[in-house]
Amino acid sequence: MAGHSKWANIQHRKGRQDAKRANLWTKLVREIIVAARVGGGDPNMNARLRQAMLKARDGNVPKDTINNAILKGTGQLEGVSYEEIRYEGYGVGGASLIIDCTTDNRTRTVADVRHALNKHGGNLGTEGSVAFQFKHCGEFLFAPGLDEDAVMETALEAGADDVVTNDDGSIEAICEPSAFEDVQKAFEAAGFTPVSAEVTMKALNEIELSGDDAVKMRKMLDALEDLDDVSHVYTSAVFDEEE
Repeated sequence: MAGHSKWANIQHRKGRQDAKRANLWTKLVREIIVAARVGGGDPNMNARLRQAMLKARDGNVPKDTINNAILKGTGQLEGVSYEEIRYEGYGVGGASLIIDCTTDNRTRTVADVRHALNKHGGNLGTEGSVAFQFKHCGEFLFAPGLDEDAVMETALEAGADDVVTNDDGSIEAICEPSAFEDVQKAFEAAGFTPVSAEVTMKALNEIELSGDDAVKMRKMLDALEDLDDVSHVYTSAVFDEEE
């Protein structure tokens, strides 16, 4: 991990997301609608919906808006029909991208994604072109200073696959997506609060960017995340601490 800080990268990403509150509700509500449509409207029986509702509450989405989104997803209220699409592409300096979208207009979405990539020095790839470079998993990141042994014991007993202490002192726990909630509950019970906890697409090999390449890549990520249709952007790019 020499050269960049996992902790600094996560903090920067969270800062970017917090600055984008204008379209955050749109993304959170769409995720609830799709989760309810795919797995049903009962959060006790639908893990994806449970997680979507938790994120919506953390984002201060009103309870009535959450409930209406569930009803739209299950067809009990009339609403827009969304579909999920995944695009793969390339950024700056050989960095890979996976861009998950939720849209009611596939033609508009692919045009917007392609434009954001091309404008900032990237390009759209074909299906499967970069997906093999990522692992679908649950990821928990803890701030430096925690007891590594205690975090590891809690994580592994709950079903995590691996726990790693990064060079910057942050601790990372990885699990299968199906074990995410069990590990999350175990951390809560033990009093460990992660700064980041999500089911994600984790890059198997990270590409460190600095200088102009880092600036260009961050502008590209911002442009993609500004699109209402884009729900998640995953990248193999990491940035030098000084960027």
